[in-house]
Amino acid sequence: MKIKCDKFVKILMKFLYLCVFCFLMTDEKGKLLIDLEVRVKQVLHQCDSLRNENARLKDEIQSRQNQILQTEEKLKQLKTKYDSLKMARTITAASVDVDMARVKLSKMVREVDKCINLLK
Repeated sequence: MKIKCDKFVKILMKFLYLCVFCFLMTDEKGKLLIDLEVRVKQVLHQCDSLRNENARLKDEIQSRQNQILQTEEKLKQLKTKYDSLKMARTITAASVDVDMARVKLSKMVREVDKCINLLK
């Protein structure tokens, strides 16, 4: 795109200089021609600035996309870890419940045995 803009400006500038040298100009027309030249240079400068900003924004987009990918990967790892911990806690809780139930059952059996012995 820059090459096309530069070529266009060079051709335009040559045309302007040709107009200056080929035709007799009044001061007013000369001033208009100079004003046109200044405005063309301003447009070129603005074109370069926009091109630089566009490149910067593309880099920023790429950076943000990389951050998103890293965050998604970290989230996936954390979900896997959470599921593993949840499963471990379920297993631990289940085994504690079984042990607790055994202790309570043993205690109840002992109480029943005491009652039977008292009845004899």
